[in-house]
Amino acid sequence: MTFNGTWKVDRSENYEKFMEQMGVNMVKRKLAAHDNLKITIEQTGENFHVKESSNFRSIEINFTLGVTFEYSLADGTELSGAWNMEGDTLKGVFTRKDNGKQLTTVRIIQGDELVQSYSYEGVDAKRIFKRG
Repeated sequence: MTFNGTWKVDRSENYEKFMEQMGVNMVKRKLAAHDNLKITIEQTGENFHVKESSNFRSIEINFTLGVTFEYSLADGTELSGAWNMEGDTLKGVFTRKDNGKQLTTVRIIQGDELVQSYSYEGVDAKRIFKRG
């Protein structure tokens, strides 16, 4: 339940390069770098309710640990995958529907920050959130 709360993006590391590797065009990359993303996470046992709101969209996602679900990124890329807990780490492994390549996302609490790490085709990035 340590993930529960509202988190606002504070800073990013290598995020634009990651988006480029994902095939996001330059205009969308520039906009996404300043999206003011806010994530609200509510965990009840193995069930999660996540609200994501940014300058571009607001969505709500419900998922259960270990259960595959469909998800669309802000640029429209469609994924299928699941989140699992590995110790204190929330790890999501997703497959792109358009090319079959794997995207891995990891969420972990470090101090008073939520660190969300991404890995795709050899490019790693992080977005660091503070409680909002």
